[in-house]
Amino acid sequence: MRTRQLGYTDLELTTVGFGTFAAGGEGWQFSWGPQDDRETIAAIARAVENGVNWIDTAAVYGLGHAEEVVAKALKEIKAPVIVATKCGRREGPDKKLVGDLDPKFLRKECENSLRRLGLERIDLYQVHWPLPDEGIEAGWAEIAKLVKEGKVRYAGVSNFSVAQLKRAQAIHPVASSQPLYNMMRRQIEGEHLPFCKQNQIGVVAYSPLLNGLLTGAFSKERIAKLPPTDFRTRAAQFQEPEVSRTLAAVEKLKAIAAQAGLTCSQLAIAWILRREEVTSAIVGARKPAQIDETARAGDVVLGEDVLREIEGVLQEWARN
Repeated sequence: MRTRQLGYTDLELTTVGFGTFAAGGEGWQFSWGPQDDRETIAAIARAVENGVNWIDTAAVYGLGHAEEVVAKALKEIKAPVIVATKCGRREGPDKKLVGDLDPKFLRKECENSLRRLGLERIDLYQVHWPLPDEGIEAGWAEIAKLVKEGKVRYAGVSNFSVAQLKRAQAIHPVASSQPLYNMMRRQIEGEHLPFCKQNQIGVVAYSPLLNGLLTGAFSKERIAKLPPTDFRTRAAQFQEPEVSRTLAAVEKLKAIAAQAGLTCSQLAIAWILRREEVTSAIVGARKPAQIDETARAGDVVLGEDVLREIEGVLQEWARN
């Protein structure tokens, strides 16, 4: 699979990375519903077989569970794998997640992540959300200390605005930004991507498949059958009227994909990677067969004619 350099760092990431959001299983606010750990481990192993060289996880996914599952997978994988995780969120009252950038909390969380992952150093340690906003400077300064101490190789951020990126940059270089980016969520194209390019900040885009909606496998019937513990039953993109608009657009995207010899998932991921600023797309998989399909998108380059057809569909979606 193709690789791209992550910002100013010496990390070469494959254009598709393995995301572990769903690996957290049940019992936390943004659960995807039941998940078999053995399936996750098998999917991670298959991803590496397909050439994927990095995994993205977070301390808060399953409140530590996803990191533990990643550790089990790493023990079974022979090839070296770059590991990225995230910090700065914890479970608060009523089991709702809250942001916490207190330096003492971040240091303890880093130590806990190292223990759960079975690592001596985290390759890419990312502040998950810039919350609370007033804690950014103190929190990022602590992350910089963890880098100097050798517990973290490179430090990145997730869900930061350009203004917040600038505040972090003034303290310690930002290696990467992890924003939401997909066909229906294009806000970062205006200011965020150009800023990252100008400042040698890598971009690892999450949710390129819009929580599964852009796979082409969803219907209203399937959505209605999602378990109540799946956070997508409450997510805005799965509610009317947006979900109907999106499903209608996906049918048109599936036709474009078929003409190009691709699946809808592959089309959506390759579309993300058309932007040179994007280092990699983070793609989740709950079963090995899913990553068999999506990993192939890492080497797909869409032609100008295909990109024009896609843009026509997306502009129509935006108008409706």
